[in-house]
Amino acid sequence: MDISRILMYIFVMAGVTYLIRMLPMVIFKRKIESNFAKSFLFYVPYAVLGAMTFPEIFKSTSSIGSAVAGTIVAVFLAFKEKGLLTVALSACFTVYAIEWVLRLGRL
Repeated sequence: MDISRILMYIFVMAGVTYLIRMLPMVIFKRKIESNFAKSFLFYVPYAVLGAMTFPEIFKSTSSIGSAVAGTIVAVFLAFKEKGLLTVALSACFTVYAIEWVLRLGRL
């Protein structure tokens, strides 16, 4: 791939990113009063992040069982209102431990 094509991709991505950030300021000049619109705009980033992340959880390990176990641990700890670091490390450790046990079973 040549440099001009790479630069074109970068400029297109920069333009799209700028438009996405600029358009709401142009469209919504007044304060948003609708509770529905406020609620919708508040939860959009979380929904998008979840939609992008959740499917990859099950593709990131060598077995679906360890991914499910890690997800269960993460959801349980999140509902118990533990911190992000605690949830992430616990889920990673669970996946690691199950992968290790499964690997020992294959030997």
